[in-house]
Amino acid sequence: MQVLVINCGSSSVKYQLIKLPSCEKVLLGKIEIDPADNTAHETAIRALIEETQQHQIDAIGHRVVHGGNEFSEPVTVTDAVIDSIEKHSADAPLHNPFNLLGIQLAQHQWPQIPHIAVFDTAFHAGMPKRASSYAINPAVADQHRVRRFGFHGTSHQYVAQLAADHLKTPVDELRTVTLHLGNGASACAVEYGRSVETSMGMTPLEGLVMGTRSGDIDAGAVLSLLRSGAYQVSELDELLNRQSGLAGLSGIGNDLREIETSAEQGDESAQLAINVFAHRARKYIGAYAAIMGGLDAIVFTGGIGENSATMRRRIAQRLEFLGVRLSDDLNRNARPATDQPVVEISEPHSRVRVLAVRTDEGLMIARQTARIAAAENQRNSPRTIPIAVSARHLHLTAETFAKLFGPEATPTKYKDISQPGQYACEEKVNLIGPRNRIDGVRLLGPLRRVDQIEIARTDEFRLGIDAPIRDSGKVEGSAPITLEGPYGTVELTEGLICARRHIHMHPDDAKDFSVQDREIVEVAITGGPRDLAFGDVLVRVNENYKLEMHIDTDEGNAAELTRGSAGELMVDTVESACAVLKKSRG
Repeated sequence: MQVLVINCGSSSVKYQLIKLPSCEKVLLGKIEIDPADNTAHETAIRALIEETQQHQIDAIGHRVVHGGNEFSEPVTVTDAVIDSIEKHSADAPLHNPFNLLGIQLAQHQWPQIPHIAVFDTAFHAGMPKRASSYAINPAVADQHRVRRFGFHGTSHQYVAQLAADHLKTPVDELRTVTLHLGNGASACAVEYGRSVETSMGMTPLEGLVMGTRSGDIDAGAVLSLLRSGAYQVSELDELLNRQSGLAGLSGIGNDLREIETSAEQGDESAQLAINVFAHRARKYIGAYAAIMGGLDAIVFTGGIGENSATMRRRIAQRLEFLGVRLSDDLNRNARPATDQPVVEISEPHSRVRVLAVRTDEGLMIARQTARIAAAENQRNSPRTIPIAVSARHLHLTAETFAKLFGPEATPTKYKDISQPGQYACEEKVNLIGPRNRIDGVRLLGPLRRVDQIEIARTDEFRLGIDAPIRDSGKVEGSAPITLEGPYGTVELTEGLICARRHIHMHPDDAKDFSVQDREIVEVAITGGPRDLAFGDVLVRVNENYKLEMHIDTDEGNAAELTRGSAGELMVDTVESACAVLKKSRG
């Protein structure tokens, strides 16, 4: 299939026609916009239409910056979606109004082609509440949609995956800080494939220093400027969004190359702009390493991140305590390109790998557009998966089992469970946390190579422990817990997790569903008392598995699931999307 990607921004209209799954760029263009010309965007879209007239277009993907609470995934554009994008225009004034105009003009030209909105905020939608919440009255926050959303999500997700591919390590085994540095700039903590923190907040104004945006500033300073009478709201908006950042600090403009040249000539304002920019980025790297409990890789991307060796050097300074060893030679010569999108710039002995990665938000948008277009195609022939709600339980090693139940004890089968070869045991264990305890947690057999205790989010608060979301078996760096058995007590330094929702599939099922092992999919629950879509669902394929999706009790309660519930699989990769569309076309 061929996907047209439209990125209609305030200063330009960018477009790409991408053939999938080969990722071939059939067309590539950028039309600069004159801000003083009110008809410039429409003129640019007309030119885009003219250029694409002779090409096959199967779907159109639109970049939308702010999706708010409503959208955690790309969606087919409807009237309701348009209303929501318009509602968030005040939160992203440099982006959403123009994104929306591009959608409306394209819909008028191509009314029969699927139009998909892909949101910058979507990758961050699964951030834990401790990261997405501001410390204000929750009632006020809910009423006025005040929370941290994060942006540049398509870029952060794309470069994190490219970095993982380069490092020959699954993305869900890495703790990465991605730095998208350009006229807009943001940092993201990508912990095992998920965004768990990001520097932009309710709007793209928070966080790092940007080309014309201030980034972090004390809210009290904003109130002070308003109280002074020197600024009205609109004037303050202009100051913080268009007259601050590198441009405001340097007094030169937002082009880092010009600022660096002036700094070399002794311009103190330019030097300050560079130092504040680097300082803020370095501060976020350290904070995010602490949040994730460690760091495996740092990724630089965006116009500055990909092209400014001196800024990469400045940001990486003084991070040796984290295990960062930048190679000056590799960094100086690093220029990520289409044919070499990932360039490693750290020393061979650096514990934390440092990479410069060429981002491609257009390709990411095209892939997600293909997936949603395929999902729409599936609605007439839904593919269902049985769902099992898994209560809290644990898996133990032989060593830990012996300490809890005695050296001569062996697990006693209580009953078989759904997956072949696995069973619930008679033995139960008590979980003891800093705040409280949970008694009678059942052991599942057979015994395993690592200790793993699986609880729901509600259990976390009862125990007083922050348990990370993890794939089964990946307990390194997870939460500690004390286990109490009839024979003894064991204090585990790690092993307590909230299990990532997942689907067990036999290879025959995977073939039927056009998915692969470790693919990420979405499962929709419809027709019940509460429709719900579960995203970030891991597919696990094995000869010994029986088709079944596993979620925890909190997730089951959220969807009000009953025994025998099932969900519809929604594809989540471009290869699967193309396979589905190929099947539908015969």
